[in-house]
Amino acid sequence: MSRPSIRRRLSVSTDTGHADVFTRLCDVDRQGRSVNVCDGLGRLRTDGREPSRITVPMSSAAHRFAVGHRIRWQISAGAHPRYARNPGTGESPVDATTFTPVRLTLHTDSALLLADG
Repeated sequence: MSRPSIRRRLSVSTDTGHADVFTRLCDVDRQGRSVNVCDGLGRLRTDGREPSRITVPMSSAAHRFAVGHRIRWQISAGAHPRYARNPGTGESPVDATTFTPVRLTLHTDSALLLADG
């Protein structure tokens, strides 16, 4: 028996070549209240500004979206302090002494996959 999986397939480019991508799936009710369903973080190294593809599993979830609710997919370049900051230089987050701002570009062929898998 297969288990449902939630994954995000992203096409991302970055100006430094080193980046984290954090995504979160949320359930938004009719009043606009957002509840976290699951999330995940991926660390990638890119070759310049060319798009790189990354598929990272998100945390496990068993959730039913009620009628009238909306799905929110948040995407950011990190989730500090939950996850260690990516210094943007290629150094280990544990040993890094220099941090560089990173500009991420999310390309249109990215997708959130909600399926059995």
